[in-house]
Amino acid sequence: MIENSAYLGRYWHMLDDGRMQCDLCPRDCKLHEGQRGACFVRMRQNNQMILTTYGRSSGFCIDPIEKKPLNHFYPGSSVLSFGTAGCNLACKFCQNWDISKSKDMDQLMDQASPNAIASAAESYGCKSVAFTYNDPVIFAEYAMDVADACHARGIKTVAVTAGYMHDQARRDFYAKIDAANVDLKAFTDDFYFKLTGSHLQPVLDTLCYLKHETDVWFEITTLLIPGQNDSNEEITAMCQWIRNELGVDVPLHFSAFHPDYKMADIPATPVTTLIRARDIAIHEGLQFVYTGNVHNQAGDTTFCPNCNTPLIVRDWYQINQYLLTKDGHCPDCGITIAGRFDQHAGNFGRKRIPIAIMEHV
Repeated sequence: MIENSAYLGRYWHMLDDGRMQCDLCPRDCKLHEGQRGACFVRMRQNNQMILTTYGRSSGFCIDPIEKKPLNHFYPGSSVLSFGTAGCNLACKFCQNWDISKSKDMDQLMDQASPNAIASAAESYGCKSVAFTYNDPVIFAEYAMDVADACHARGIKTVAVTAGYMHDQARRDFYAKIDAANVDLKAFTDDFYFKLTGSHLQPVLDTLCYLKHETDVWFEITTLLIPGQNDSNEEITAMCQWIRNELGVDVPLHFSAFHPDYKMADIPATPVTTLIRARDIAIHEGLQFVYTGNVHNQAGDTTFCPNCNTPLIVRDWYQINQYLLTKDGHCPDCGITIAGRFDQHAGNFGRKRIPIAIMEHV
């Protein structure tokens, strides 16, 4: 069962003019009684912050961890994935717009307490639980409660996020998270403002925080949109920033856009664009660069950055070869590969298994 107190949100304060300011993310929504924030799920009610989607999900699935995408976090393992509804960004190119842009709470048909989710993950043999499909920032309190329940059972937690948070919420949230994939949507504030309704700097702040102040394993994804963020100059500048501020061993995924939502008139990203971006990133010194949403074996494979041995050979989400030693070293030259690894890869493969979670009263 879900206690009523669980619906109360943190991260707000009252303004002198009587409005309530949400302090979760840089949108700083200022609410009158009964109003919701831009994310649509954080609401002022009776002078408290209410989480309208606490304990409610748009669905539960068991996925390969590589789908998040995370290539260096227990490869081949399974992850129980779920999201809610709403989002604190307004991306015109959203690939999950039917969930993240939904204002229809009736789409949230599945209900589950944190303990029920952790129990299901354990029952299905999942290594981790992922907060995904829409951004977990907006249901941070629910995600943190689920994380506590998962950790009590030895299950890891994963956040798939745009990284758009204020500092205090960021610190509280990532104290509960074991791994993250952060969308770095572009490397200009103009792109962020015009196409997402947000700003670049808070995302860079999140990435630097993860690298320098936490032990969270994280990887970065950039969705390349033709004519918007795919120039050689922008990709080069982004890769140089990652190299200089985060380090050469942070995995970077270049993903292919497909026409959707409010940008249905933009063509899909050619495979050649992803390969070009990967070549630029490698030229700038990044060690682990991948391509996503396309079939490209070189872009799926983890190579040793020292001797170029193909250590993890993938075909989409299927692992066909796994050569890492049990402590994550290259068997040929002995260097340590950045990430979190078991002695053997998991064998979950490319399956996607929708599940229902039952509450035990």
